[in-house]
Amino acid sequence: MHLLSRSVSNTSLRAHSFSLSFALIPSISASSSSFSSKCRAEPISVPSQPPPVSKRVPFTLSLHGHSWQDPCHWMRNTNDPDFLNYLNQENSYAQAFMADTGSLQRTLVAEMKNRMPSKVSTPVECFGPWLYYEYIPEGKEYPVLCRRLQTNKPGWAEKILSYVKAEFRREEILLDWNEVAEKHGYVHVGQCRISPDHNFLAYTLDATGSEQFMLQIKDLRNGCIIPMAPENGIVSLAWAQDCKTLFYTIADENQRPYRVLCTKLEPGNTDDTLVFMENDPSYCVDLTSTKDGKFITVNSNSRSSSEVYVVDATEPLNGLQRVHERVSGVKYFLEHHFGFFYILTNAPMKENIKCSHEGLYLARCRVGDIQSTTWQNIFYPGKDTCIQDVDIFNGHLVLFLNKDGFPMICSIDLPINVECKHQMLIEDLNPWFFPIPSNSCSVEPGSNLDFMSSVYRVVLSSPVIPDVIIDYDMARRTFSIVQQEEVLGAPSNARSRSSGYELDTLQHRGIEKDAKDKNVELERWKDFSSTYCCERKEVISHDGIQVPLTILYSPKAWKSSQSPGILHGYGAYGEVLDKSWRADRLSLLDRGWVIAFADVRGGGGDDHSWHKTGNGLFKQNSIHDFVSCGKYLIDEGYVQRDQLSAIGVSAGCLLIGAALNMYPNLFRAAILKVPFLDILNSLLDPSLPLTMLDYEEFGNPGIKSEFECISSYCPYKNIRPRGCHPSVLVTASFNDSRVGVWEAAKWVAKVRDSACSSCSRSVILKTNMSGGHFGEGGRYIQCEELAYDYAFLVKAMGVDMN
Repeated sequence: MHLLSRSVSNTSLRAHSFSLSFALIPSISASSSSFSSKCRAEPISVPSQPPPVSKRVPFTLSLHGHSWQDPCHWMRNTNDPDFLNYLNQENSYAQAFMADTGSLQRTLVAEMKNRMPSKVSTPVECFGPWLYYEYIPEGKEYPVLCRRLQTNKPGWAEKILSYVKAEFRREEILLDWNEVAEKHGYVHVGQCRISPDHNFLAYTLDATGSEQFMLQIKDLRNGCIIPMAPENGIVSLAWAQDCKTLFYTIADENQRPYRVLCTKLEPGNTDDTLVFMENDPSYCVDLTSTKDGKFITVNSNSRSSSEVYVVDATEPLNGLQRVHERVSGVKYFLEHHFGFFYILTNAPMKENIKCSHEGLYLARCRVGDIQSTTWQNIFYPGKDTCIQDVDIFNGHLVLFLNKDGFPMICSIDLPINVECKHQMLIEDLNPWFFPIPSNSCSVEPGSNLDFMSSVYRVVLSSPVIPDVIIDYDMARRTFSIVQQEEVLGAPSNARSRSSGYELDTLQHRGIEKDAKDKNVELERWKDFSSTYCCERKEVISHDGIQVPLTILYSPKAWKSSQSPGILHGYGAYGEVLDKSWRADRLSLLDRGWVIAFADVRGGGGDDHSWHKTGNGLFKQNSIHDFVSCGKYLIDEGYVQRDQLSAIGVSAGCLLIGAALNMYPNLFRAAILKVPFLDILNSLLDPSLPLTMLDYEEFGNPGIKSEFECISSYCPYKNIRPRGCHPSVLVTASFNDSRVGVWEAAKWVAKVRDSACSSCSRSVILKTNMSGGHFGEGGRYIQCEELAYDYAFLVKAMGVDMN
């Protein structure tokens, strides 16, 4: 379960809530005035008018014997007319700064759109008697969720009756994101849940960008929205088996989901019933249903601990039972299978069992023994392997693993005999390891809604492999490629890889091939590894730790020690940095750019320790890791000195902002998107969303040692006075509820005041005055945003793109 965090999720079609698994650039004309200084190797054009200057209001903060000034604290009041005026002035300045990149942006947008097929769709997914799927209509921004009834296997009777059944197999449109966007000007659908009888669709809708989701329930039999009392702050949903009882969570004023209620779809029902309330402000509540639909789980989780309650989905009003009381540092997650709860946990093991692994392992208990203080251990992951997630079906258990830094998936036949007296490992249970490419950096599950299915759908992707949707038949131990993302106008020498390509990669992970895999040799997909080189390096950080660095470039266009580069980083919440395929990158790669990804500590890694050694008091490790990766790119000749840029998103901007302060000469430019930069002042304000939750991730400044650590790297606090500063594009959203818009505005205002006057003129702030943390999200809108970002880097770094 994911807690609220300062992150931005993927906005591709396969990332929507009912995810069903999926010309030379002209040179920039110097129409504006230019300046030169010792700050830069080359002059950069800037607007003739000076950048905005915000007002300063004296404000002093004191803690642990330290006092500091924050003259921009007044920006916290987003209703202040002076603040709105300042944002509009910054937007005008950004527009003037980027005016001479208009032709460049139009060229990039055209290239990106020309790579897109006119219509995008997901393959159908079987769920009950229906086939569900999504598609983005031609010329539209957002997807449409549809379904149609399944047909029986073809035969003479089916052919005779086909015309009779045609009406019943017509396409039904369940939800059109485009209609919502046209009505409200913004759309963000949080969750979609189909009722067990497939007659109702419950979904949460944010029409403002504030993430104040409202609940909508649609009767799919007549297409009508069921009237309900308006309520904002709905987060997660779960149906009971009667298909009339819907559980939902509601958030408090800090957007922390803390109450569980249930509503009955009955005439005259006006009062919803309170089921559970979490009073600890460091815990969030989430609802899920077990895969077989027999139980609803109420999960109360902090960033490091969890407590789970279960509700019998057939008797939803009979109360809930706690599985195990919360224990500091102990997490557990629940599934159900034929009278047993399967529990993924990191709880301390039995005293008589020795295991060096400190991560997650799998245990179980009988439903009748739910409140037992001991669980039966099933198996352990083994050496250099950690379990990251579990899925369960009627006849199979699916494990998401990480072995030596590489993602793996395997299935195990159910039921499992766990009466063995010796400690069992995964290998003892005859697992089938799904064949996947060795250079696959992203392995995401599909919806996989059908408990009775023996087929598991996965989306594989890498920097050189467009998204591939694969069905793994766990009973037959075979797989088939269902669909691959189409890239129009892609390099003609892209290769089609046969399944033998992935199967060979299994040998590198110490896994035996399965002879049954040989029946898929004809399956093929497109791979761009012959056109674009994707390398994984291990970079030595300041303390000797090896940090994974993924480097992407075109051997044909790249020039050693002469190419510009972008370094991406995140490093928070244990989240793995997204390295999946993106066709927009081709516009840079084909012109010699290098794009790299630093998997620094604090993010996701081989095991849980990678996160723990980069958060809290160890956050500086993340920053040093990132800087080490940047230096490696230059020292090894991948990127030209003085031509390296950095990109961070949300909490990832802590990383970038701190690195800019510590090593301003390492980076020529940076992009900070919806940035978390004023961490010290934000964590001192418990009234802000996420503050209490983030104490476990970044530390509590109320504790002196943690205060001193946060103060040492806080990007806003540590801007160097009168120093030179890289060019920076900062983007923000006015309705952002996760990272206040004032964080970006305060940081830019302080850079204006602190950095040298020449450098500060190439720092710009662009604020979306109507959007939220996740931006607009449409497929064509994204092209325009990316073109703007790339054009800024081209201009700021003085790159000749002819």
